[in-house]
Amino acid sequence: DLRGGDTLAVIGESGCGKTVLLKTMIGLVRPSQGTIRFEGRDLAAMGDRELAHLRTRYGFVFQGAALFDSYTIADNVAFPLHEHTRLPADEVRRIVAALIDEVGLPRTVLEKKPVQLSGGMRKRAGLARALALDPQLVLYDEPTTGLDPIMSDVINELILRAGRRPGVTSVVVTHDMNTARKVADRVIMLYPASRLRPGEPQVVFSGTPAAHEFRRCPGRGRRHAGAQERHPRGSRVGRDPRRARRRERDRRHRLLRADLSRRTAAHRHHPAGRRRDPARAGTDRAPPQARGQGRGACRRRVA
Repeated sequence: DLRGGDTLAVIGESGCGKTVLLKTMIGLVRPSQGTIRFEGRDLAAMGDRELAHLRTRYGFVFQGAALFDSYTIADNVAFPLHEHTRLPADEVRRIVAALIDEVGLPRTVLEKKPVQLSGGMRKRAGLARALALDPQLVLYDEPTTGLDPIMSDVINELILRAGRRPGVTSVVVTHDMNTARKVADRVIMLYPASRLRPGEPQVVFSGTPAAHEFRRCPGRGRRHAGAQERHPRGSRVGRDPRRARRRERDRRHRLLRADLSRRTAAHRHHPAGRRRDPARAGTDRAPPQARGQGRGACRRRVA
């Protein structure tokens, strides 16, 4: 049961059916059991025309942005408006410009192709397109996958901002625990169907052993979910690549110092090293001046 205005996060490991759930919610996949209802209407009982009309009330943000390569960003964002409305061209351009402003992109990107933009900019353009028809339900499929921590936070803020639109309900599929904590009012977890026992539900909630295992098990999302739990909400400590680079640099410095110490010790134990080492001078033979063989003595003999 998803209430209007809520933001629901769906978490779970890869392959458990999170994206299939989104496809079922928009009628692309028919459920093998149960029903999907939108405002009391069963999607499985709808015809193609009804489903097509219903989808105009949905916005979908794809995992890879899914922009048309041959279109400019302006044409991509305007695509739903051209397909489902009869607005004049000037009004379409005004709406597109407003959407680009809303997602924080400069208007200079409007005439660019998707290949000319970074991954984060393409994700924001995809969000602008999803909001073009002022949808009631916005579905996000892994919105922060492949993004750096800073851009992930930008996308999370945009999801929150879109959710504050009047009457907008959001469903966010993710395995990024930071995203789930930041944007969601409610969180559910999908368990892989292949590992279910007879009669065991696939949807599990916080507090269950499966949810605890997901949070503590490494390899879930970009970072260890349990490690993220140790940091305050919104913190990027432990995910900052600069910290990893500093740790690697310090490790190399430690190895270099250890190697230098070993080389110095070996050099001092070598006979040639003992003669040149001031700390060991005099242990093998007296200084040249002590035996009258210094440079001054040589000059006197030559004279």
